[in-house]
Amino acid sequence: MTYLLIKSLHLLFVIAWMATVFYLPRILVNLAEAANEPTVLVRLQLMGRRLYKFGHNMFGIAFLFGLTLWQGWRVFPQALPNVTAGTHWIDAKLTLVAVLLAYFIWAGRMLKRSEKGGALPSSRTLRWLNELPVLLLLGVIFLVIAKPF
Repeated sequence: MTYLLIKSLHLLFVIAWMATVFYLPRILVNLAEAANEPTVLVRLQLMGRRLYKFGHNMFGIAFLFGLTLWQGWRVFPQALPNVTAGTHWIDAKLTLVAVLLAYFIWAGRMLKRSEKGGALPSSRTLRWLNELPVLLLLGVIFLVIAKPF
């Protein structure tokens, strides 16, 4: 039961983090398109800053629960199973999660650049880049469900 509770909490916080990963680039698109409207820019930057902070918190909590699922059997062998023993799907999953985290940090840096008056990529480029996390998340989901190797 402990394993299922930790897994459920991990999934909850991953979903919350992924919501921020999906929405922050949309705020960047809106920032790129609202360049001539100062009040809109200020509002979007505030929304983006709050969302970015929220996303960092959600990632941190998801990371702790994920780490517990992955390595918790070493500390609590009676309560948590070794779910990755002898398999390498977890390596690929963690690589994709690292890429998602890098993408999230990049989006945060774009937001900070915008707040300092720096130029953003075009809204069209940002729209294309907004699709990347969907593909990465699909890979993570497949690896977790199928455990192909």
